[in-house]
Order: sequence, then C-alpha cells, then structure tokens
Amino acid sequence: MARPEFHKLTVASVERLCSDAVAVTFDVPAPLADLFAFRAGQFVTLRNGDERRSYSICAAVGTPLRIGVRRVDGGLFSTLLVDRVQPGDVLEVLPPAGNFTPAGGDHHGLVVAGSGITPALSIAASVLAAGARVTLLYGNRRADTVMFGDELADLKDRYPARFQLVHVLSREPRDVELFSGRLDAAKLRALFGTVVPWADVDDWWLCGPYGLVTDARSVLSSLGVPDGRVHHELFYVDEPPPPPLRADDAVVRAAATCTVVLDGRSTDVPLPAGVPILDAAQRVRSDLPFACKGGVCGTCRALVVSGEVEMRRNYALEPREVEAGFVLTCQSVARTTSITVDFDA
Repeated sequence: MARPEFHKLTVASVERLCSDAVAVTFDVPAPLADLFAFRAGQFVTLRNGDERRSYSICAAVGTPLRIGVRRVDGGLFSTLLVDRVQPGDVLEVLPPAGNFTPAGGDHHGLVVAGSGITPALSIAASVLAAGARVTLLYGNRRADTVMFGDELADLKDRYPARFQLVHVLSREPRDVELFSGRLDAAKLRALFGTVVPWADVDDWWLCGPYGLVTDARSVLSSLGVPDGRVHHELFYVDEPPPPPLRADDAVVRAAATCTVVLDGRSTDVPLPAGVPILDAAQRVRSDLPFACKGGVCGTCRALVVSGEVEMRRNYALEPREVEAGFVLTCQSVARTTSITVDFDA
C-alpha cells in the first residue's frame, strides 16, 4: 500500500477559542472525502516548507475536518495557525492517522488538560452520538483558557444523563474546593473516590502533559484498572532529553548500514555512529514519515527486521509494540553494523 501523501486543503473557517487557541476547519473536496474520512481521536500532520506538526482532530465523526491549535512559546507552526491563517488560505495536510481511537464500549473516561481536549472532544462527541456514556475530567489554569468550553456545555445539555463533565482549575478558585487545584495524582484520587464513577468505565483516554498522563496511569493502576483499558496520547514531554552518548559507548564507536523499506522499496543507507536512523536515512529517502522528532507522536514508527538498535526515548509506542520489535526511528541508534527497518510493517 502506498504511503499517504500531502494534499492541499483550503481553510474554510478559523474560530477563536481563547486568546491563544483557535479551531481550524478545512474544506475537503469531494474527490478526497474518503481519503480524509477520520475516526474519533485521530490526528493530521501539516507541512509548511521543512516544518511538520501533527494536530488532533477535534470534530465528531461524520462532520467537517477540524483541528484545535494552541500557540506554543517559540512555536513557529502554532503561531502561524493561531495568529495568521485565514479562511481561503491553503495548507498541506496528510490524511488522518493514529490509533488513539475507541472501538465500542458503553462508558468512556477521559482525563485531559489544556489542549489535550482536542482528541477528547472528538471521542466524546462521537461516542455520545452513538449512545455511550462519557466521563470527562478537564484541567486548565483559568476559565478564560478553556478550549471548547461552549461546545462541551452544549454536549452536556444534549446528553445530560450520559455525559459527566468535571472542570478543574489550577489558578482560579471554584465554589467547590475539590474542583480547584492542579489535576495531579492527589486530585485524581480524590475525584475517583467521590464524584467520578471509575469502576464501570470500559476504557480510559488520557491526553495532556507527560506528568498528567503518568499520574493518571499510576492512579488507575492502583485502583486495579488493567493496562489494556488505559490509552494515552502526548503532545509534548516536559522532561529533559536523554543524556549524551558516552565516548566509549558502542553506538558512538561503530557506524552501520541500514536498509530502509518504505512503500515496498528497499534502500541501503550509510548510518554514521550515534546518528538516529531517521536523520541519516532522510539524506537518501526524503519521503520518510515524521512529524515531531521528539519521540512523542509516533509518526516515524518502523519495525526492526534485523539487527539491533537502542531507542533512547519513547513516549508514543505501547509496550506491546516495543515487544513486537517496533521502534521510533527518530530516537533509535545502531547497536549492530547491519540493520533493516520496515516502515510498511
């Protein structure tokens, strides 16, 4: 199967959500409708010159393609989308991708913070329309930083018996102390012990900063929720990068040859010692898939068919994927002198 290509889509509308965030809706022409049909919780990758960024779809299944974007300090792409893009502009977009998507289940629990609401809104709106129940815990700094506040209120009005919405604000006091403060492990334990009916939730969906996701996974695990029912997606990781490679490390001392398989075509790539597979292979194969290059999005995922690598950072792959031999090529360096990775697997 050929790897998806970027397509030029016209911006249909730009909706201001708060001072630093917008929702961008695309006009998908009829010939591309099937290609850009999406599942709840998926994302699209945008390209502007050499820059690529992935943004979660924040629309219910069957409605126009829409993404939510919050401006990031120093983020050239997010600044472009939040401050300069206008209806009628044309952007390069990859078709929807990602597996942060529900498949059945009567009750879905979502724990999110900040812009983590974008895939959660898509999931919540889609499964509610299909008849499921939703419990959503949404952390923000203040009321004026809440993305999609009106849409969430509309969902609550439309499905009052099946949608539980809990706002938690860290820098603005609320009438109920339980709903004030940071959405961390202590707060989650308090909420799960009182207002949140966690025991009958079929699947949990976590999205936000790394600390929130790890805290939520830890609390759910302590309550006996199986790992297979807890799913997560990260937009960024507020942790330091891995330490520099040591001069005596094997990955520094040995170069390698890497065979890259993509779209059924194999290419041999020289892999300098200590250089990530993706960085080296892009010099020969410019069509390799990537987005964040930070070990977060999972776009550069590939299967190690032969040889050994060291994956130095991973916040995207599930343990079962790692056990099966998948790696993030942006974070993987050679451990043997001959490696084969398959992007088609």
